[in-house]
Amino acid sequence: MNLARREFLLLLGGTAAGLAFNQAGIAKPAVAALANKPLAFKPLRTPLPLPTDGLSAAEQLLQYRVVTINDRLEIPEGYSQELLASWGDPVGNSRFGYNNDYLALTPLSPEQALLTVNFEYISPLPWRQAFTEVLAEKLPYSSVVAGLEPHGGKINAWGLPAADPLRLEIEKLAQQALIDQGLGVIQLQRLSNGGWRRNPGRLDRRITGLAGLKEPSQRLRSTGPAVAVFKSSKRQGFNDGLGEAIIGTFANCAGGTTPWGTVLSAEENFQSQVPEAVYADGSSFPPSAKPFQCTQQSLYGLGNPFGLAGNKYGWMVELDPANPNDPGTKHTALGRFRHEAVAIRADAGKPLEVYSGCDRRGGHIYKFVSNGLVQNPKDPANSELFHAGVLHGAVFNPNGSGEWRPLLPTTAVAPIAAPVLVPHANRKQGGAQLLKQSSEISAYSNQYRNLGDLYSELGAILIDAHLAANAAGITGTARPEDTDIDPRNGDLLIAFTSGLPGDEGVPDQSIFKGPKGQTPWNGGWIMRLRESGGGKFKWSMVATGGTPQEGGLGFANPDNLAFDPSGALWMVTDIGTKEQNDYRSGGEYGNNACWVLPTGGSQAGKAFCFAIGPMESELTGPCPSADGRSLLLAVQHPGELNGRRQRGAKEARGFELQNNAGKSFKQLRWVPLGSNWPQGSSDAWPRPGVVVIRRNDGAPLLG
Repeated sequence: MNLARREFLLLLGGTAAGLAFNQAGIAKPAVAALANKPLAFKPLRTPLPLPTDGLSAAEQLLQYRVVTINDRLEIPEGYSQELLASWGDPVGNSRFGYNNDYLALTPLSPEQALLTVNFEYISPLPWRQAFTEVLAEKLPYSSVVAGLEPHGGKINAWGLPAADPLRLEIEKLAQQALIDQGLGVIQLQRLSNGGWRRNPGRLDRRITGLAGLKEPSQRLRSTGPAVAVFKSSKRQGFNDGLGEAIIGTFANCAGGTTPWGTVLSAEENFQSQVPEAVYADGSSFPPSAKPFQCTQQSLYGLGNPFGLAGNKYGWMVELDPANPNDPGTKHTALGRFRHEAVAIRADAGKPLEVYSGCDRRGGHIYKFVSNGLVQNPKDPANSELFHAGVLHGAVFNPNGSGEWRPLLPTTAVAPIAAPVLVPHANRKQGGAQLLKQSSEISAYSNQYRNLGDLYSELGAILIDAHLAANAAGITGTARPEDTDIDPRNGDLLIAFTSGLPGDEGVPDQSIFKGPKGQTPWNGGWIMRLRESGGGKFKWSMVATGGTPQEGGLGFANPDNLAFDPSGALWMVTDIGTKEQNDYRSGGEYGNNACWVLPTGGSQAGKAFCFAIGPMESELTGPCPSADGRSLLLAVQHPGELNGRRQRGAKEARGFELQNNAGKSFKQLRWVPLGSNWPQGSSDAWPRPGVVVIRRNDGAPLLG
């Protein structure tokens, strides 16, 4: 048994039982399991030879010599796919947004459901290329780029006169980009074959990145300790004048569903659109700190033209999809950071627990523990438990143990190893500073003894959670992208995408190693974390990305996770757009894909490719239906690098690979340039969208 499979067998967690789903869509143990049945589908072949491809080592040398990458969503034989919605489709009084990510299926009845969709960000090239074609409206992209050239491609639009022609064009461009971010809710009708179709109704709606800008009743609410910061009349920094109300939500990436039927949406890379830095009192840097920037390939600072306060973004948003009057609520007790992932533990008689991660190199794993107790996990009143509690950060030890450290004013300052970003020592200046030497860390710890010395109040600590966690010695991790509770035993699974170091943070390399001890390791991991009581936990890596020759399971950069009723774990990958099929930077894995990892039976410990995404795309938000007969899957940013594929453009690239016997060979790979998904016809414009996948015979996907 190879190292990768032996690690992954730990995913069994001591049981091979299958799962079922309750009415809220949350997995629970099933009476019957599918563990001993053969794999229900023939795995797709990736461009990389794998032990699961059904070929001998000699056959691999022949079959993988020349490979053609396809610009389509590939799924196994015997399965069908239908497009549910794509960018620009009507939704209520708005439209289906761009770069759909997390998907949440909320049942209304056996035949009706609501699909809540996150819209994360804009891919400038394909977005501007297709805007007029898709939306029948002109976009002033080129004129804004030209207007910004004398200013180096960026400007503080908030500081321009209201009637300035350039500001007016910038506002129009930024408004369209923020409309295409946020949240959406669409109503679905169940089909007899196990699939779904749209059934537009009164519950269809959007919450955009500018919700409430013109209509105050649409502004999002806020709860928790940071509300006092938002409402304070005395502050070091910027005041948007809105108090606890918030305009819009954007950068919505991962998410989760509560047992009582609401949806949590994680605001991730908000720092691309508004200032991330804050002062010691938690107040935001001014909009000028993140100027509007627009070039042919970049579009940042979208909050600048509207004077959005940066400290109001980077939160976890709760939405009741079945209540069309709910504008959404940002729960500040859960902390402000580059939120990616959320997992909820709601047990009767115990505090509510929420796990999340900060998706940055050196980001942290967090756990919120409510002050109040859960009485009934399905009670909508549980939303009030988000208002007050304690946010903790995970401290991992190399021996597989760990502890949860609270982020409170009394928590000691003990920064993690240098280099580390910490709250700036000049508290009047605010922001961050980089400590490069251990002597600097020692001096900093002597100057500030606890977090209360660094921040004026708890709300300010939570607003600046990442830097506060660095100062408190919380372990730097490897870009945590998803967290999911194992419904069989309550363990937490965490997907870490990449262990490479970054300019602002470094994963702890005593924790994040390759399958053979390699550091730094880019392949990623799935970790199992088991609570042991008293604020302690145990952890182990149960699956590692990488090539089989390196000890990996054959995939790279794991992202979203989801359990289905059969007990299988579904996982999608997040290989960077520029890295896909690039022989210079680990592109041997090809396009991003969706994998099935059985947790029982003879196939346990292996990873099987179920779907492969179109060109330059990412598959996100895998969402198995409650009966296991369908999978909803988002296709994000097709054509992100090259835009529309024109006249079948493709490029030949060479790779040096190995077969399962370790013999090296050269592969010629034909790679399309750009995408025409989902329409697929020559020169069609690429559009992000959501599909539903089902078996042709109507049986459960893995049944």
